[in-house]
Amino acid sequence: MRRSLLRIGAATTALATGIALASCTSGDNGDTGGPATATATDAFPVSVATTFGDIEIPEQPSRVVALGWGDADIALNLGVQPVGASDFLGFGGDGVSPWNGETYDRSPEIVSGGGNQEVDVEKIAALDPDLILNVKSASDRETYDRLSEIAPTISAPAGAEGYTVGREEQVGMIATALGESAKGDEINREVDDAVARVRDDHPEWAGKTASVVAKYGEGWATYLEGDARLDLLTSLGFTETGAVAKAGEDADTFFTQLSDENLDTADADVVVGFPIGITREEFEDLGPWRNLGAVQAGHAVVADKDLSDAFSLGTPDAVLWALQQITPQLEAATG
Repeated sequence: MRRSLLRIGAATTALATGIALASCTSGDNGDTGGPATATATDAFPVSVATTFGDIEIPEQPSRVVALGWGDADIALNLGVQPVGASDFLGFGGDGVSPWNGETYDRSPEIVSGGGNQEVDVEKIAALDPDLILNVKSASDRETYDRLSEIAPTISAPAGAEGYTVGREEQVGMIATALGESAKGDEINREVDDAVARVRDDHPEWAGKTASVVAKYGEGWATYLEGDARLDLLTSLGFTETGAVAKAGEDADTFFTQLSDENLDTADADVVVGFPIGITREEFEDLGPWRNLGAVQAGHAVVADKDLSDAFSLGTPDAVLWALQQITPQLEAATG
């Protein structure tokens, strides 16, 4: 039986840095196991609405390849063990996040990761999948056309751009595709209830503006509405700043780039910072960061690698773990 997601404890493993703004590393996972699929509770065929139309899955999938950001973790939560998976955040081994209590009976083939987001069609085809999950992804037409020649492919929902698929919708789509819609609803309710408890315990957060900024290489980025990082904060009562929303009006992905000179666009009542490729100490010493009004007022949080990765992944387990870690830090930043 799937153990409660709320029993997740704090992970102690130091994680690899995520994609500069959504990517990372992968490794060799050895022998690939055969199908390991729970008995579905929904009747097949089922249909899933995607940006490329309604995709029909004629029968319960038994060989699933999960390519999208967090898709494999969610499949595991639903009792399905993919035969192929991505490891975008470089967790290593089977590519399972440290917050996910589910494991594989036999290792999947890791088909992408490590900063390489190219789809290896031949490797995927060799796994003989009967379903491909590519939900939280760029979901471009070229990739979809190549994958759908192999097996029914579930891409992002209509209107989702560049990885901006919310956790509820991602879980719901994957659960429907796997014939586990009731279990998907249960998982979403569990997370929603946990978020609501934190929000209700902190009415003072309602209406305060918040932003999430990352330092990568020579540049900066601020995450936009629709990205898991900012969405977690808004689910707790915070709101996106008008300046960030305006800066992202023409963005076709989940972030907008900023320079040292205009980082103040991301200033807010509370600012959460994500160091990428540098230490927290190096990040905190950067002039543009130190010059933000929120930082000078003590209303800022700088995430460590674990928290950054959990925020970025945005799966049910990751959200619950991130809530445990970020809540006291937000309390301190707004106190």
